[in-house]
Amino acid sequence: MTTPNGNHMHTVDLETMKLREQVFEYARRRMNYDPPPLDGPKTISQLRQEVPETVTEEGLGGLEALNLFENVLAEATISNDHPNYLSFIPCAPTEAATLFDLIVSASTIYGGSWMEGAGAVYAENQVLEWLAREAGLPEGAGGVFVQGGTLGNLSALVAARHTATEALKASGKAVPTRWRFACSSEAHSSLKAAARVMDVDIVPVPVNAEGRLTGQALAETLEGDWDGIFAVVATGGTTNFGIVDELEEVGKVTKAHDVWFHVDGAYGIAAMLAPSTKHLFAGVALADSFIVDPHKWLFAPFDACALVYRDPELGRVTHTQHAEYLDALENPEEWNPSDYAYNLTRRPRGLPLWFSLATYGVSAYREAIEQNIQLAYKIADEIRRRPDLELVRDPQLSVVVFVKKGWTLEDYTKWSNKLLADGIGFVVPSSHKGEPNTRFAIVNPRTTYESLVQILDTMV
Repeated sequence: MTTPNGNHMHTVDLETMKLREQVFEYARRRMNYDPPPLDGPKTISQLRQEVPETVTEEGLGGLEALNLFENVLAEATISNDHPNYLSFIPCAPTEAATLFDLIVSASTIYGGSWMEGAGAVYAENQVLEWLAREAGLPEGAGGVFVQGGTLGNLSALVAARHTATEALKASGKAVPTRWRFACSSEAHSSLKAAARVMDVDIVPVPVNAEGRLTGQALAETLEGDWDGIFAVVATGGTTNFGIVDELEEVGKVTKAHDVWFHVDGAYGIAAMLAPSTKHLFAGVALADSFIVDPHKWLFAPFDACALVYRDPELGRVTHTQHAEYLDALENPEEWNPSDYAYNLTRRPRGLPLWFSLATYGVSAYREAIEQNIQLAYKIADEIRRRPDLELVRDPQLSVVVFVKKGWTLEDYTKWSNKLLADGIGFVVPSSHKGEPNTRFAIVNPRTTYESLVQILDTMV
């Protein structure tokens, strides 16, 4: 009887080297696509017919598994980096960011502690400090890269509640029976999810005609009723419309009541780098925390959210986990990223952004983001010129929402499906106030005016 030997999985032999080269070759082919194929999803029944059982006692072998991925599984996914992927918020990583993501995976760096990943953490922190400076926060601001905006918002709100609780205890005041936070009625769905997880209530604040949360609306909504409010969340670019709340007004009202001010800028805060829209984000300088997702509009690969605190110590005392096996990491002179959010084990997901910034420089990012914004304004003008189309709102950043007059949701869906099937673009239906529409979310510098016009021409 042969004794099983698992060492071969970690041995560099001829078979492993051959597989390695094939993997590198596939990565080269994928990165050389110009543009990559849009592809599209398949049904479960289709995949069951095309994909054999892959997780078996014997295994398929690396080459066969790679071939199956490239020729079946990968083709059943949509390429987020295609220039005409215009739905949701796309992902358009730079060449340098994509390449360095390979290095991050190959390097097996633990990014949760300074002890184990000091070099990586130092590089990530340079990016976080740069973001803090761009936002106008004081020296000493910093934070951590987490998985995405949902986790970033949750971690910031947990820190806000903990800070409010400790302040009440220190002053001898009672903690409220129910904690609450306020946000606009058009805030991201992740805030509702955070409220459920935290078992707190949300106070929705109505927006103005432009879809923006204002300081006046916040003050009127909470007039005489700030008890139990531990945070106010403003949005630096809504997902659906790209609308920026009146951040400075909201921040001033919030700080006047000594309440934590958080800015959800997962998509939009990147626009503080663009000369034409930087003024919209002046109020972020008042924030106690903010988030921005580099995989959205800072040209990094999935997945990364930068969570930045004005005073990182408030995040650290909230989130640090304590256990005997973690005692070796409790050095106050070291920066342990796991201490600043609801996470422990983490990869240094901020490194691809760091490498890309170090490679191209910040000015290239400013130009690329400005280019996206100007393209949004230009295609909005084209939509205005077409009598069968109508803008739902004028674009503020790089999201353009519009309707085809007379179309139902079924019309949008049929058009969207054909657009994808023809390999032209990925533009799904959306809605606002119960009425169907569609939208262009432009965050890829390789998206062109001509391709957007081509998409509009298909709306017949």
